[in-house]
Order: sequence, then C-alpha cells, then structure tokens
Amino acid sequence: MDQPTVGILHPGSMGAAVAACATTNAAAVLWCETGRSAASKERAAQFGLTSMGTMAELLDRSDIVISLCPPAAAEDLARDVAGHRFAGVYVEANAINPERAQRIAGLLEPGATVLDGGVVGSPPVAGKTPTLYLSGPAAATERIEALFAGTAVQMAVLGTEIGKASALKLAYASFQKTSRVLVALAVGMARAHGVDQELIEVASRRTDSYLSEPQYVAKTAARAWRWGPELEEAADALAAAGLPPEMLRAAASTLARWHKDKDDSELTLTDALDRLAQP
Repeated sequence: MDQPTVGILHPGSMGAAVAACATTNAAAVLWCETGRSAASKERAAQFGLTSMGTMAELLDRSDIVISLCPPAAAEDLARDVAGHRFAGVYVEANAINPERAQRIAGLLEPGATVLDGGVVGSPPVAGKTPTLYLSGPAAATERIEALFAGTAVQMAVLGTEIGKASALKLAYASFQKTSRVLVALAVGMARAHGVDQELIEVASRRTDSYLSEPQYVAKTAARAWRWGPELEEAADALAAAGLPPEMLRAAASTLARWHKDKDDSELTLTDALDRLAQP
C-alpha cells in the first residue's frame, strides 16, 4: 500500500486535526515549526505531527503537501513552495476564490500536481466529520481519497476543473457565515428594544435552512419591491441602536435588481438568478 509522506502548511485548529487524520494512512505527517506560535507547537505535538526545522526539509521529504492557512496567506505560501521546486501533489485547501486557486495552480505547475480543495464542516475531532471537496487531476484526487480512507475526513470529488471546490466552499461559507452575522444584528436590534427573547421564540418555530429552499428565490424576487424598503427601515433601526447597518443596506441594494419583477408569479428560479446577474 502506498504510504506517502505528507506535509501540512500550517497546522491551525483545522489543519492540525486534518493532518492527524492523515497519519492513519501516511508514512509520516510533517510540519515546519520555524516562525510558528507556541499554540501551533502544542497542536502539532497533540496530534502526533513530526517537526521539521525548515520549509525546505519539509518539502524535500513530502510526497503530498496540504495547505490550510488563513486565506490571505495562501498565495504567498504557494509562491514559497514553488520557489523550492516542489514536485509532488499540492492540495490547495484554503477558503479562497476560484480565480486565486487557478493562479496558485499556475504558480506550481507543471512541476507539481495541484488540487483545488475546500473543507466544509468543523475540525475532525470529538466525532465531527467534515468533508474535503476536491477538484483536479483524477490520479491525484485518488491519492488523497486513499490518504483519508477510513478517517473522520469525508471525501467528495467534483471533477477535474481547478476552481470548482473553491467555488463550492465560498458559496456555502457566504451563506453560513453571513447568516451568523445577521443573527447577531437581528438579536442586537431586538435587545435594544427589550424583545430579544420574543424574537428567539418566534425563530424557534422554524428550524429549516433557507439555503435548502432555492425555489424560494423567485418569490423573493417578486417581493423585492417591498422587501428592499423594509430592509432599509431595518438598517435605520440598527443604526439607531448603535449597530452597523451596512449589511442590510447591501441586501436592499441587491433586492433593487429585482425591482422590475414586482409581483411576477410566473418568474422561475433561472429567471430570477439571471436578473440578479444583470447590473
């Protein structure tokens, strides 16, 4: 059985836990401790990762490198790896946009084989089972599937096109994370008027995610002429409560793109999305 040596860049809470899963089927999982924090060193020790003194040592020994770092650092990190002429499989697993993923592939190829990746879910500890989505060359994705076989990291391959995994990750994150911010704003507004517990009671009657109801987008478009001004009113209420109104004003601006579709009961999801893409 192929037991590759894997390098992880850099082991934060997600990266270290994913790397720990890789130890199941890898000969070794390496990390570079130079310049890393005490917390990173503690995580690496906790998860049984092997320390390398330099990035060059890590890259020289690694067959597979997994990049899991803050998004802003992803491209510079890939450039450093390219400078060392790494020639193995490079898994770009950061939350970056598809265009950046393609640029990174351009930096590393043809010497390395680049896979576009995105992790959806919580770090694989305490029973959590995130999914690593991949897109890229089939032979390389098969190696990563084998690496995480039988571990808490679930695998899903989206095809061979670099950028698909990043697009899925950001599409999901844009909803999931913005929704959490909207919760903070809604509860903050309600609390300013002493009705936060009542708001939570109202919300508790519905537990489904709007993201699972894309067919409702057409209805949203048809009602945008009413909803936009309502959100402007809500933005004013946030501002009066000392809370930031910009997110709701941006949502109102988005709804304005559907202004011409007022009460259009024949509008389809495809129609609504096409209209939204038109400035």
